[in-house]
Amino acid sequence: MHLSNKKILVTGAAGFIGFHLVNKLLLMNSNVVGLDNINDYYEVSLKYARLRKCGIISEAIDQGGFAKSIINTNYSFHKVDLTNKDALVQLFEKEHFDVVVNLAAQAGVRYSIENPDAYINSNIVGFMNILECCRNYPVEHLVYASSSSVYGMNKKIPFSVNDNVDHPISLYASTKKSNELMAHTYSHLFNIPTTGLRFFTVYGPWGRPDMAYYSFSKNILTQKQITVYNDGKMVRDFTFISDIIDGIVASIQVIPTKKENWDGQLGTSQAPYTILNLGNNRPIGLLDFIHTLEDALGTKANLKFAELQDGDVLKTWADIDETHDKINYYPKVEIKAGLTIFADWFKKYYKDGITK
Repeated sequence: MHLSNKKILVTGAAGFIGFHLVNKLLLMNSNVVGLDNINDYYEVSLKYARLRKCGIISEAIDQGGFAKSIINTNYSFHKVDLTNKDALVQLFEKEHFDVVVNLAAQAGVRYSIENPDAYINSNIVGFMNILECCRNYPVEHLVYASSSSVYGMNKKIPFSVNDNVDHPISLYASTKKSNELMAHTYSHLFNIPTTGLRFFTVYGPWGRPDMAYYSFSKNILTQKQITVYNDGKMVRDFTFISDIIDGIVASIQVIPTKKENWDGQLGTSQAPYTILNLGNNRPIGLLDFIHTLEDALGTKANLKFAELQDGDVLKTWADIDETHDKINYYPKVEIKAGLTIFADWFKKYYKDGITK
C-alpha cells in the first residue's frame, strides 16, 4: 500500500508517538486526521506544544474542538474522546478513512493499579468503539498500539510474538492483551485486517513526562535525587522513536490476509490478523542507561535505590525476527546516539527552567 493521498486517522495524535507519526505521514503526502482527548494524565502544555509544531492552534481547539493545520493543508485535528461513540461515528461517516492507526490509550503501568476505571474506559470501551466504526465504515487496515507489557511474567528471553502471554502483571497489560483479543475477533468475524504492535520502552524527543528517562532528566538537571527501583537490577529494550515510527509506517503498508493453511501457532491466526514486536533487540541495564543519560546531559545523577514496584517486570527484550520477515524492520538508533538527541531537545525545550 502506498500512503500518498491515503486518508489516515491517527488517534492519540497529541501524544508522543502520535505526534511523530503524524509528522512522518504528512511528509509522505498522506491526508491525516488527528484525534485526541488531551487529558491531564501529564502536562497538557506539552500536548499543545506538539500540536503547535504540526500547525494546530490550541485556541481553535478550545473554542470548537476542531482545527485545521496552518502549515499543512493535509492535516486536521479533532478533540474527541474514544468513549464518545456518537462523535466517532460522525467522524467515520464523514471522512471515509482508508487506514486507522489507534495510538490513543491510558498509559502507565503503576497508574493502572491506582486508577483502574480510566483503563477500562479508554483502553477497552474506547477500542471497542474504534472496532465498531471500522466494522460499519470499512477500512483497508487497522493498526493499533499494544505493548511489551503483555509478556508479563514470561521467563523466556527474548520475548517472541509466538510466546504465550497469559500472565500479565498490571491492569494496563491486561487491557493491551484484551485489545489483541478483541481485534482478532473482529478480524475473524468481519474480515477487518488488523495489526497489533507491541512497543518496547519508547524514548526520544517530545516524549512522555511519566516515563523514567524523562523524569530522571528533570531531576538530574535540577540536582534532585532520582529513585532507582529494584536497586537498578532491571533491563529494558529501549527503542528510539524514529525506529518505532519507521516500524509503524512499514506495518501500515503490509496488510494482513487470511491464511488458508494456518498451522495454529501462537501469535498467528487464520484471520487477517498480525501481531508484531517493535523493539530495538539490544537491551540495556538500567544503571548503564542512567550513566549514558548522565553523559548526554553533562551532569551526574544523585541515585536513591529502592525495592521493585508492583507491576514492574525485571527484563524486556524484543525478538524481532518476525518483524524483520514481515515488514523489513531494522532498528538503527543505538542508545548513546538516541539519548544525545533526546538530551539536546530536552535542554532546549526547558531552556527557561524546569518548572513542571
